[in-house]
Amino acid sequence: MDASNSLPSLDGYRFAAVRDTSGGEVGPETVFNYHEADGEVWATYAGGAVRRGFLVGTRTGDTLTFRYCQLNQGGATSTGSCVSTITRDTAGKLRMKETWAWESKPGKGTSEVAEMTAP
Repeated sequence: MDASNSLPSLDGYRFAAVRDTSGGEVGPETVFNYHEADGEVWATYAGGAVRRGFLVGTRTGDTLTFRYCQLNQGGATSTGSCVSTITRDTAGKLRMKETWAWESKPGKGTSEVAEMTAP
């Protein structure tokens, strides 16, 4: 059986970054509120250096592909793209390993978010 078949819809899940993201603005204080329907994924997020953020994209199996835009605490906006792979940790909680790149400024990196609460 394909492992991605056992992964639930992300609708209603909340995630937070595992650690500060080098080169990014997301950190453990940033909370993501995910929604999913019919292969579409979207989320709002805020906390730490991020005043308000939005992401929108698609999901195929265990992979999300999306674009994000955000407003930081200093009032600057920025945009980028990301590909995330959904996994489960040893405790059964969802995690996403992310590869992202800014589109509005130089920089790229990797990050990881972990499930805070399930729906």
